[in-house]
Amino acid sequence: MTEPLLSVRDLSVAFHQGGKTSLAVDRVSFDIAKGEVVALVGESGSGKSVSANSILKLLPYPAASHPGGEILFNGRDLLKIDDAALRDVRGNDITMIFQEPMTSLNPLHSIERQIAEILDLHQGIKPAQARPRVLELLRQVGIREPEKRLKAYPHELSGGQRQRVMIAMALANRPELLIADEPTTALDVTVQAQILALLKQLKDEHGMSMLFITHDLGIVRKIADRVCVMTKGRIVETGPTAEIFDNPQHAYTRHLLASEPRGKPPASDETKPIVIEAKDMKVWFPIKAGFLRKTVDHVKAVDGIDLTLRAGQTLGVVGESGSGKTTLGLALTRLIGSQGRISFEGQTIERYSFSQMRPLRRRMQIVFQDPFGSLSPRMAVSDIIGEGLQVHEPSLSARERDTRVAAALEEVGLDAATRWRYPHEFSGGQRQRIAIARAMVLKPQFVMLDEPTSALDMSVQAQVVDLLRDLQARHGLAYLFISHDLKVVRALANDMIVMRLGKVVEKGPAEAIFTAPRDDYTKALMAAAFDLEAVPVPAVRQ
Repeated sequence: MTEPLLSVRDLSVAFHQGGKTSLAVDRVSFDIAKGEVVALVGESGSGKSVSANSILKLLPYPAASHPGGEILFNGRDLLKIDDAALRDVRGNDITMIFQEPMTSLNPLHSIERQIAEILDLHQGIKPAQARPRVLELLRQVGIREPEKRLKAYPHELSGGQRQRVMIAMALANRPELLIADEPTTALDVTVQAQILALLKQLKDEHGMSMLFITHDLGIVRKIADRVCVMTKGRIVETGPTAEIFDNPQHAYTRHLLASEPRGKPPASDETKPIVIEAKDMKVWFPIKAGFLRKTVDHVKAVDGIDLTLRAGQTLGVVGESGSGKTTLGLALTRLIGSQGRISFEGQTIERYSFSQMRPLRRRMQIVFQDPFGSLSPRMAVSDIIGEGLQVHEPSLSARERDTRVAAALEEVGLDAATRWRYPHEFSGGQRQRIAIARAMVLKPQFVMLDEPTSALDMSVQAQVVDLLRDLQARHGLAYLFISHDLKVVRALANDMIVMRLGKVVEKGPAEAIFTAPRDDYTKALMAAAFDLEAVPVPAVRQ
């Protein structure tokens, strides 16, 4: 047998803080052959990214150390080479794509400058001569009309385009090994499918090896040759992808494979009262130009949408980033202005002022995508959940308010005794439960859920879906569920609307749309989400 390109042997990683040492990775071993894709899978905190970052020594030293093990790349132990030799390996022989390109790209530099910088550093190609190679790389990763994108800054590109730029930078020096750390987690299903297809194509063309880190087993099945399953800092099972999926041996692997959101929403009931309704809703943002800043056109974020949502029912809103999903939700809750009629519990509210809306706020609540960003890091959980009670029920005593907070935490499956802790002391799934408790403590009738599961592990997603379904059954809640994860939508939604460029391209009972989509764009979403390769996929925006 030929020697593997990368061989990790008995690697351990320890973190040192406040005089205490904790082991994040414990005697991990795996190999990657030339031209092979190995997936490292597991939930948040399992040690996947720590293991991958150790390969290029990207951990926060000296707060981190390696008590044992070796990382052999082409026979050299990367843990023992000096900094100069390691710099030659980084970005040249081994490159890395990170999860969030917006934080990995320099916001002050153009795309051309950032790619040219890599060519200058590793190949000595000066920026003035680098443009042909930069254009070649951008074309290679599927950026349309790259000449027009050279001077663009990261914020001027979509999420998919930014990730393609990161891939172009990673491939600039034709590396032997590419480490991809959750490169598709924040992307729409169609863009995710495009990025996976691109990585697979580039791997085949260049004979490149790949270490793919993810918690999404659906992605693993599409791209990996072999799988290593991690939990609590250890690899508990490894083997060929098909074997792991068809015949998992370890209990944790079986747990991961069974963690996809399951179950069905309650049956639709036309006799239930209408909670919120919209007719011909429009949200148009003006485009101004010229010295006098005259309006020359509009961005039609939401363009003529009708919807009806009843008590105890869920309306799923799906579509790519930029389709208008979140704008629709914000307009329904009157957090941004809109045209058209909005009715909430029988009241016509589209012209209500801020003060007129305030009494209704307790009846309509929002749960956001990122629980860490939406929870104040300076407030204890008791204060975060109780803040709404202070505003909307000021007559409650401190003891009564605390009792309500404790009850809300227990209802979402958290220990009431943890209410004195701060958000950073909880896991991602627990923080999302806190965000849900903050909404539920006011006993709302309508809840807008804006991508509430996209940042969570698969098993935590399933738990949150079960929780939302249980709360809906108990309290008759009406949900507007915004998501690009169609598997989660299928588990929750009675009805569904598919949005593209501000318009509804398809609407109706969710199961009917999943089973027999009519619009080509809907078919593209289904193909990307459920790997239905036979379904034609029309060109979609990057």
